[in-house]
Amino acid sequence: MMRWVWLGAALLAAPLQAGEVVTSPAPGKVAVTIYRAPQRPADEPMALGWLGGYALITETREVSIPAGEAEIRFEGVAAGMLPESAIVTGLPGDVAEKNLDADLLSPRNLYARAFGRPVVLRRTDAGGTHEEAAIIRSGPDGAAVLQTKAGFEIANCGGLSDALAYQGLPAGLNARPTLSVATQSPRAVRALVQLSYLAWGFDWQAHYVLAMRPGAREADLTAWVTLASSDATSFSQAKAAVVGGKPHFDEVREGWPESGEMELTCQITHMPPPPAMKPAPPPPVIATLAAPAVMAMRAFSVEKALAPVVVSQEALGDLKLYRVPMPTTVAAHAQKQVALLDARRVKLALIHGADITPGGSAQAQIKLRLHNRKADGLGLALPAGKLTVVQPLGDAAIPVGEGRLDDKAEGEEATIAIAASTQVRIKTIATPWQDGVRRTIATVTNANRWPVHFEGRLRIVQGASVERSSTPLSRRDGLPLWSVTVPAHGKAVLTYTEREPNPPRR
Repeated sequence: MMRWVWLGAALLAAPLQAGEVVTSPAPGKVAVTIYRAPQRPADEPMALGWLGGYALITETREVSIPAGEAEIRFEGVAAGMLPESAIVTGLPGDVAEKNLDADLLSPRNLYARAFGRPVVLRRTDAGGTHEEAAIIRSGPDGAAVLQTKAGFEIANCGGLSDALAYQGLPAGLNARPTLSVATQSPRAVRALVQLSYLAWGFDWQAHYVLAMRPGAREADLTAWVTLASSDATSFSQAKAAVVGGKPHFDEVREGWPESGEMELTCQITHMPPPPAMKPAPPPPVIATLAAPAVMAMRAFSVEKALAPVVVSQEALGDLKLYRVPMPTTVAAHAQKQVALLDARRVKLALIHGADITPGGSAQAQIKLRLHNRKADGLGLALPAGKLTVVQPLGDAAIPVGEGRLDDKAEGEEATIAIAASTQVRIKTIATPWQDGVRRTIATVTNANRWPVHFEGRLRIVQGASVERSSTPLSRRDGLPLWSVTVPAHGKAVLTYTEREPNPPRR
């Protein structure tokens, strides 16, 4: 009696030969350290369908190793594993060969592997459900072309509802991602083996929420870290951590990973078969070792602890390690949030800033300035992330702006633009250049009912210098800086003169 496997059914791999192959079904302990996607800006949301970060995964397994040559199979590794990065320690013998069996069992892979083979077509129409033998004559992309006794047909056409069944499990497909290593032991031994490797398909992001207090000189700051995995493997009760900073690495990725999902589409095409039609060769197998085996993420779940679990901070060379202090599950196709900062009061300065360009006008930007020091309520390494500013209004908190916080070490200053000001504007009038000299009058106006602190960076010609100014100037980011308090419903004026060292002929 033949066994048929229906599309999408859960399958188990064929039994392994005793004495030659040893299988470790799952790790006893696992640690997952996630590095964020290096090309993604800190304030840009994570692309859940294509996570560009990676993880260092360390697994500890207890394995019974027979004497002589053996193949050790580590089941349940990450589907996006980079096998060339895998390090196995604790074996009594050396590792002679490594192989990642990551061609996972999925509707798409089942269909692709069954090209040119007999299947059962289960068809449901107005007359009921019936089955007939068929042969697959197309690849998994586009329409599913089948050959039956009646000729060539396209599945799911003309109001029909079709499903496919397969004869057994094609060789090479695995229910779980598996790393196999070949080794040789002088004696039988029960070994504690550690497996470490890099895997694609992970990412993390920090998000800060700043609740302003009356007077705009203090705020309550909280921060969350979101861990995300698009991998097909879940890591239960893992020691989870994320790495802040920008580690250097060379990225080599080609193509996009194939989804494990497949949808039978109806494409009406006049395609009379030739008298003696030869099947086309199957599509080439696409190597996915250098990219994560990302499945279709139609149900990307989010898990958030009811009580805040605050990460602890550790030094990692020039980087920072933020460790979740309790075991947590890094689930497949899921996100999890833990607290980076519990609510704490911080000091800040609210400023309005703009670049002063001769002969132009612009709105000022509302900015927040924080000093990352203990005296101001901080004093710890802050990873880059998005910042949301809210203003209490009665019992509600109204969002008033968003910005981006870059990686900041302890002691650094952070100036974050959160919104454009509709009440503070800057306008300049400049004289023409004459003998390498230009005079500019800059006027900033404040339509608010309260005074504001304004900072304007002077965008002077490259190589030029400010020869005279009506008020003393400081410097910021290598440019002259005008700092002034503009009164309510008032204005402030700066007059300055630029001089070029080698004036061109005009």
